[in-house]
Amino acid sequence: MDKSSTYISTKARFIGILVNLCRFVLAFTFIFSGYVKAIDPIGTQYKLQDYLGAVGMAGVMPDWVTLITSVAIAGLEFSLGIFMLFAIRRRICSKIILVFMCAMTAITIWLTIANPIKDCGCFGDAIKLTNIQSLIKNIILFVCAVTVVWKPLSMVRFISKSTQWIVINYTILFILLSSGYSLYYLPQFDFRPYHIGASIRDGMTIPKGAKQPKFETSFILEKNGVQKEFSLDNYPDSTWKFVDSKTVQISEGYIPPIHDFSIEDKNTGEDITKKVLDYKGYIFLLIAPHLEQADDSNFGDIDQIYEYAQQQNVQFYCLTASNDKPIKRWIDITGAEYPFCTTDETTLKTIIRSNPGLLLIKDGRIINKWSHNDLPSEGTLNKPLLQTEIGKMPNDTVWGKILEIVLWFILPLMILTIADWMLAWSKWVRNKEKEDKDKIYQLFNKKKNKMRKKIVAGNWKMNMNLQDGVALAKEINEALVADKPNCGVVICTPFIHLASVAQVLDQNVVGLGAEDCADKEKGAFTGEVSAEMVKSTGAQYVILGHSERRQYYGETAEILKDKVQLALKNGLKVIFCCGETLEEREGNKQNEVVKAELADSVFNLSAEEWKNIILAYEPIWAIGTGKTATSDQAEEMLAYIRSTVAEKYGKEAAEDTTILYGGSCKASNAPELFSKPNIDGGLIGGASLKAADFKGIIDAWKK
Repeated sequence: MDKSSTYISTKARFIGILVNLCRFVLAFTFIFSGYVKAIDPIGTQYKLQDYLGAVGMAGVMPDWVTLITSVAIAGLEFSLGIFMLFAIRRRICSKIILVFMCAMTAITIWLTIANPIKDCGCFGDAIKLTNIQSLIKNIILFVCAVTVVWKPLSMVRFISKSTQWIVINYTILFILLSSGYSLYYLPQFDFRPYHIGASIRDGMTIPKGAKQPKFETSFILEKNGVQKEFSLDNYPDSTWKFVDSKTVQISEGYIPPIHDFSIEDKNTGEDITKKVLDYKGYIFLLIAPHLEQADDSNFGDIDQIYEYAQQQNVQFYCLTASNDKPIKRWIDITGAEYPFCTTDETTLKTIIRSNPGLLLIKDGRIINKWSHNDLPSEGTLNKPLLQTEIGKMPNDTVWGKILEIVLWFILPLMILTIADWMLAWSKWVRNKEKEDKDKIYQLFNKKKNKMRKKIVAGNWKMNMNLQDGVALAKEINEALVADKPNCGVVICTPFIHLASVAQVLDQNVVGLGAEDCADKEKGAFTGEVSAEMVKSTGAQYVILGHSERRQYYGETAEILKDKVQLALKNGLKVIFCCGETLEEREGNKQNEVVKAELADSVFNLSAEEWKNIILAYEPIWAIGTGKTATSDQAEEMLAYIRSTVAEKYGKEAAEDTTILYGGSCKASNAPELFSKPNIDGGLIGGASLKAADFKGIIDAWKK
């Protein structure tokens, strides 16, 4: 392998590692972020409402709109993460993620500067990040997204393209069902300080030695019509009149996980927080942040639980942030007889994601939680709480819930992936067996292989004036007449040379070809040269589909199809070019690119027409760059091209098809290239402009 090929290979490998590393960072971040939001859609809705409030749009969107939006955002994040992990729809997926990260990065820049919200909510309640931490995180993800968009095809697929639809549909279904389950019941994972098993009293406690927040109070006093501000240290005498005071926090301190939990009896105004938390026994707490918005469809079950609580001497309170009017309306609708207490709205929303929801505590510790859709049934309320299942901590541990996710989502995807790999492996084995059979077939058909025409064709491109071109043609002709070549030789010249060069060539030794022809038979097409005109000069060949024609003149597969038909109609042999760009090579797309170019332009020909086709594989990244595909790379591609011809026209036609290599072929590397069984010669560019260099390549067939 030469230095240029080694460089290309090393560069491609490095880019592949970098892109896939960024892909995994994005995938796992999006999966985690999307999932923790999806299983707590109401919490995500609250955060969305905080954002709307920060921009002065509080209450503009109905609750059902913000809820659907929260489910959609979480579902999109999770799905994009899974699609990125499996490298599904690589181009479109990477672009959507980049747009997403542009938006998120812009938002966190605003949060960092203006600080309207303390926590961006990127990872729900699972991980709390400051605004500056969120910005750093988003900048890293933005860079990863740009990298992936740069080379999306470098992402390695975990499953085949034909199987991707299963992952797409299963992922979307799973995440929507997860959100639906969490809305109907409660989130499968509770990351808040009021989770089952948590002691509310302990959560409110500040550890000994913890840093205390510091505050500073200043006083505004007035004397003789003049106001001044004083601190405790320089507080003046009594001749100054008090006007106002203000207290500001001057340093941070330890903030306990639960710092805003309080219960005030609605009737007496008494703070009963300590009484509730210190009570040695069970207490039911009906949590309803807003009774005016609470679901009253299950009020009969709530009343039944209250009656049970009275029978068992279990305390029962309804905690709400609503005022007297909604409470009276609730009592009128449900016939509620239980006492009502006032608690902070945010605290109630944090305690349980249901309105209303039911909490069971004992000795200040949360024993159980229920959504209003899943309240304890009458059958479970037939004996004292201590003897019932609902009076005990649930057995569903965090690891048990994780196992459920593994069984319901991760395991099926793993099985699908392994099955897909096994299918791909079996196809590889079958293809390998087919290749081995083909090798045996070739071994027994060596004589026939030797009969396949070997050709070295020169492509002058836009070089040489008429006089110099004729002189070069004469020199090549004389050299080859004097020293007969072991292969067919063709020189393809600009149109102005054809008729003159035809006069000086012995076309039994050196064939003549054009570099192109028109896709129209005749007519008002100024500047074009038809296949008939080319043939009339004495030319026998024409090059079609060259990468430079595709790149610079926009020649499409349809245009080339027409050109091929007209060339064959006029008795010309076609040297048809195909090949991939560097980006396509690095993205491992070369096979499908080449196959598509052949299928779209020449595989429409009949078997008889195909006999006049010569193929030329030209790796575009190795034309005029000094870079050369290794002989193994060239052989691999030409073998693949021959196999596609065999699929279309059969093995015999494939064995008879001459396939040339065109990519910086020189006298120095021609012997190695031409030694490969599937390389039948070369389409030579710059080296064909000097007779000695061109003949050096031709002579490679004698070595």
